[in-house]
Amino acid sequence: MKAIFNRQTPLVYLITDRQMLPRQNRSPAPAGLIEFLGAALAAGVDLIQLRERDLPARAVLAIADAIAPLAEQTGAAILINDRADVAACAGTGVHLTMRSLKADAVRRAFGERMLIGASTHNLAEARAAASEGADFIVFGPVFETESKKAYGPPVGLAALREVVERLTIPVIALGGIKPSNFHNTLAAGAAGIAAISMFVEADDLRGLIQRIKSSCNQSPA
Repeated sequence: MKAIFNRQTPLVYLITDRQMLPRQNRSPAPAGLIEFLGAALAAGVDLIQLRERDLPARAVLAIADAIAPLAEQTGAAILINDRADVAACAGTGVHLTMRSLKADAVRRAFGERMLIGASTHNLAEARAAASEGADFIVFGPVFETESKKAYGPPVGLAALREVVERLTIPVIALGGIKPSNFHNTLAAGAAGIAAISMFVEADDLRGLIQRIKSSCNQSPA
């Protein structure tokens, strides 16, 4: 799974929210989510974070098992939100939030092979996640987004650029990212972009992913 960071194109990180699927005339049931994720993997998504926090562990494990064969075919990585134990059972990675176990505790319990991502919102959190053994971080919200307004203003591109410059692990940008602004996060040095609504709402998911992957991923002069 960790070989995914050797890719030369920007990483596309899809975070799930099956309650948004009716916008694309898909069922919000787990079967509808599996169908959508299959289409996303076929379209070229690199990482999928299963973030269905209302589902029991057994249901999340079933979703991971259902999409695992296609993920293996495409070389994509699956991460379970928060639950490292479920991730270990599924043979996937785990994405840690600020309420989760720390990365070093997960490493001690499940070993070096597990892919570990961590949510961060400032330089101190980013440095801590890296020092604790996370393989990559998700940093944001970079831009204003309705779902994060309660947590304060967006961090902005300057903060993203600073975190990229200070860390040696990949930094994936999150928050308010749209087809009209994703290139700004890549220009700031992000290794890729993470989103929920941008992918769910895309009329042409394959075309959007191709646009992202063909973008130049380098810091501005």
